[in-house]
Parts: sequence; structure tokens; C-alpha cells
Amino acid sequence: MNHELTKIDLQKMREELDYRRITLRPKLLEEVKAARSFGDLSENFEYKAAKQEKNKNESRIRYLENMIKTARVIEDHSAADTVGLYDKVTVFLEEDGEEETWQVVTTVRQDVSHGLISKESPMGSALLGKKAGDRFLVRVNKDFGYWAVVRSIEKGRDDGSAELNPF
Repeated sequence: MNHELTKIDLQKMREELDYRRITLRPKLLEEVKAARSFGDLSENFEYKAAKQEKNKNESRIRYLENMIKTARVIEDHSAADTVGLYDKVTVFLEEDGEEETWQVVTTVRQDVSHGLISKESPMGSALLGKKAGDRFLVRVNKDFGYWAVVRSIEKGRDDGSAELNPF
């Protein structure tokens, strides 16, 4: 499976990977060694905690390596009047009678609580290519969907400010 990522996504992943390999890995190995020296490993909380942090770092390294290796670089080629990647879109949700504003981002940087939705989410994928005034169905699953209307589009770009998801 190829993961669709932007050049900035890949840059951020490579930077994090370098940090985790070069800086964090040696530090965590030292913490494991130091905690091991405290004695009985069966009751040594510091050792277990240090080992857990080391393993968590190794897992993140493997995740980043896999994401980078399988990445397919994408760019936004949307027209000036249509929703594309990194655009902020105000949408009217007909069922709720409310407006919401979201920015469409890649999956590795989604954060719904901060208004960042994945281009692969039901709403994100439904929004791509729409114009202001378009009414569209957001299909959540085969049995459920809801109607929404694009109120406005603010063209955006990937300025790098959206952080990578921790996992």
C-alpha cells in the first residue's frame, strides 16, 4: 500500500526519524542500562519504564521507515475555485443546522480537534473538488450519510505548521 504524502510530510518524517535514531535512541539505551544497574529486574519499575520507552521509540522508528519507504508524493492541483489539499473550507451541515470550518490535510497530519481533517475521511474525500455553493452527500458507510453545502473556500498551502500524528 502506498501512502499519499506531501514533500513536507516526508521532510517532517525524515527529521523525526533522524532525531529518534541519532539523539533519542542512544539516550534511551543509556537509561535502560542505568536502570538495569539498580538491581532485581523483577521489581525494578525504572527498568521496566525505561525499556518501555526504548521499545516505543523503536516502534515509531519502524513506522516512520515504513511510511517513507511506501510513500507516494502528492501535490495539490486543484483549481482556484475548488476544494483541494490544505484549503480551509466552511461547510453547512444541513442535519445539524450548523457551520463548521475544516482544513483538508493528509492523513498523517489530521487532528479533528484543531479543525484538520484527512483527505481520506468521509468529509475530506467528499469535499475535494467541490466549489462554493455545491451541495453534496457525505457517505459515512453504506447505510448512513448526510448532506452538506460548501459555504466558502479559502485556498491554502502546506506551510508545515500541522504536526505529524504521534501514531
